[in-house]
Amino acid sequence: MVIGVEYMKRKLILLLLLVSMVGYAQHRTQVMDSDIRTLRMRYTIEALEHSGSVSRAYLVLPESGVIDGSEAENTLEISFDEMSHDVHQYSYRVVHCNRDWTESDISSYEYVDGFTTADVVDYEHSMNTQQAYTHYSFAFPNEDMQLKASGNYVVQIYEDGDQDRVVAEVCLRVVEPLVGIEANIRANTDIELNGRYQQLDIDVQTKALNVRDAGDVKLVVEQNGRLDNQVVLEKPTFVEPNRLRYMNQKSLIFEGGNEYRHFDAYSTYYAGYHVDRVQYAQGEYHALLDIDEVRGTKNRNAGREGLPYVTEMDANGQWLVNCEKTDYVDTEAEYMWVHFVLPVDEYVMDGHVFVGGEAFGNQLSALNRMAYDAEQKCYYLFAYLKQGGYDYMYYVMGKNGVTSLPLEGSHWQTENAYAVWVYYTPFGGRYDRLVGCKVL
Repeated sequence: MVIGVEYMKRKLILLLLLVSMVGYAQHRTQVMDSDIRTLRMRYTIEALEHSGSVSRAYLVLPESGVIDGSEAENTLEISFDEMSHDVHQYSYRVVHCNRDWTESDISSYEYVDGFTTADVVDYEHSMNTQQAYTHYSFAFPNEDMQLKASGNYVVQIYEDGDQDRVVAEVCLRVVEPLVGIEANIRANTDIELNGRYQQLDIDVQTKALNVRDAGDVKLVVEQNGRLDNQVVLEKPTFVEPNRLRYMNQKSLIFEGGNEYRHFDAYSTYYAGYHVDRVQYAQGEYHALLDIDEVRGTKNRNAGREGLPYVTEMDANGQWLVNCEKTDYVDTEAEYMWVHFVLPVDEYVMDGHVFVGGEAFGNQLSALNRMAYDAEQKCYYLFAYLKQGGYDYMYYVMGKNGVTSLPLEGSHWQTENAYAVWVYYTPFGGRYDRLVGCKVL
């Protein structure tokens, strides 16, 4: 049964408007307009080849010192949908940021060659879809806007030439590969052996930098692109000639978590993987997912550790747009209300439950917070998503702001993707250079 959709629509619009009021002191990939959806960044070469890859993209500064958009494998496509067939005037600008995504102090002339703003001129209306939308896209960098400094960047998309009317922003990184990085993931952590956790040990070879003070090097470590458990390392454990070693640091201990759940809503007629059925009601499609099961410690039929680990192929939280019988998924994929349902006997008193994953920007906010139905004894969320395949997981954010996985369980065997970013800011340096990246 399709329930509460009109209420959820009004709630979603209100929450998006609230998000749009948030200041820009610290940037993140996000949408700030209720009419903008499916914000995406991917390599241009993937778009050209329709490869369907969902690699987390970043750019590499070449020996020439300028990324000019001439190489497809080092150029990004940024795209989004506006939920009508009206044509809007969107433009974008690029902002250089410090490693913590606050704006840096260098001028645009120091990190951009060419224009500092540009218009989004490529758009296509949706075809044969119940929900009308217009798909906008642009390649970045390009011949008009080229990048020449490493570090963090935010591409701000704004409307009607007004830079204060930001509708979305995309965070990306540019790496100048000057350091070597070796990293190891182990289950024999400093707090347990082959249990719930994974620990990283990292070596950074710094010969090309001639580092004088180890404090000039900072590491940022991410698990599956998540923001809630990101780690920043200020000091190495050992300093050796041309090498910094980060060993036995408790901050590098992560919950192993569980493999992501996933579903494939590729069809408006048939139930894809983990989709119980597809319904059409009041002019909209609904994908009702199979009822999920608690896998962690809240499972009443399992022991204190929850259900045992099961190997599962996943994309570490990522997603892609996909629909049947077309090669033009960007403009012919439908939008659906996806119904997430997780039976839980009692309301989680010590925190809030969220559906997490890159479909929600790897954020835990009011937009993907689940509601609890005391009568049906379940958490639920209706999310308006474009047809495709999605990874997701159920997180609990405690009142202290710390996230955990009591509904999912945590295992040392879980396959995760870790990214190690190395920033270098020497004495007198005016911005954080991103001098290395390693993806495990």
